[in-house]
Order: sequence, then C-alpha cells, then structure tokens
Amino acid sequence: MAETTTARRGSRQTRKQNAEKGFVASAKLLDCLQRVLVDLLELQMQGKQAHWNVVGTNFRDTHRVLDEIIEAAREHSDTIAERMRALHGLPDGRSDTVADKTTLPEYPAGEVSTTDTVDLITERLEMTILSARDVHDTVDEEDPTSADLLHVIIEQLEQFAWMVSAENRTPAPAGKK
Repeated sequence: MAETTTARRGSRQTRKQNAEKGFVASAKLLDCLQRVLVDLLELQMQGKQAHWNVVGTNFRDTHRVLDEIIEAAREHSDTIAERMRALHGLPDGRSDTVADKTTLPEYPAGEVSTTDTVDLITERLEMTILSARDVHDTVDEEDPTSADLLHVIIEQLEQFAWMVSAENRTPAPAGKK
C-alpha cells in the first residue's frame, strides 16, 4: 500500500512545483502540446524498433536515416515537454500514457524489409506531422511561442517524410504530374 500512496503522491502537483511566475497555459493548450508529445515519443520508439529490425536492400542508408529521425523525435519531444513545464504544465511521457494516447498505429514485430520500413516510417512521420498541424491553430491563438516550436517540428518531419518516401518512389513520366 505504501508504494501506491507514494506513486500517487509523485503524480500530484505540490505547493513547491511551478512556483515561478509568468504565463500559465490553459488546460486546452497543455492538452494540445501533450498530444504532440505522445506522438513524438511513440515515433522515437517505433523508429528504434524499425532501426533494430530492418533488413534488405539499402539497409545501411535506411538504418542511418532511422537514427536521424529517432534523434529528431527525441530532441523535439524534450523541447515540447520542457515548454510544457515552462508554462506550468506537467508533461506525461509514461509508457502507458503514450501507448493509450498516440495516434500512431502499432509497428509490426520481427524483421521488416527496407521497402516496407520506408512506407511504415513515412506513414508514422505523416501522422506525427498531422498531430502537430491539427493543434497548431489552437496553440497559436494562446501562445505563438509554442506554435513556433511546432513550426520547427513540422518542417523537419516533413523533410524526413519527403526524403524517406523518395526511396520507394519512381519518377513520373516526362510531361506528366
């Protein structure tokens, strides 16, 4: 019973938490940032799953770009979580929360071909981008500074989505779009 009490106490805000003054985000703003946070954390974890289990043609390049995506997702999730703290919020990156709240579908188990990995990671990048775009206007209304962080995330993940998806594309015939 003592462990349960301690665990509950650890998730509640104390009088000393958020003792700083300044802008305090609304629950709506914090919810928007939390939505982006869980998808970034899930992207990072799924990227690692893909990184460890990718096989096939262009393995090395795929393996390396996955590392870049993982690092970007890690950095962006940290930035969002720290922004939430700066706005007197409490980010929740616990595995149960991430699994329950992410918009990303489950990543397949076992070895996955490079071709399938490219498609799966592109889909997950696009879904994470969609989460950031979905909350952008709401975030921007209350806190343009947090919206600026979303701009950076969207720009970088869109570039990754373009670069990764190009691996499986074939050129359009000349003169056709």
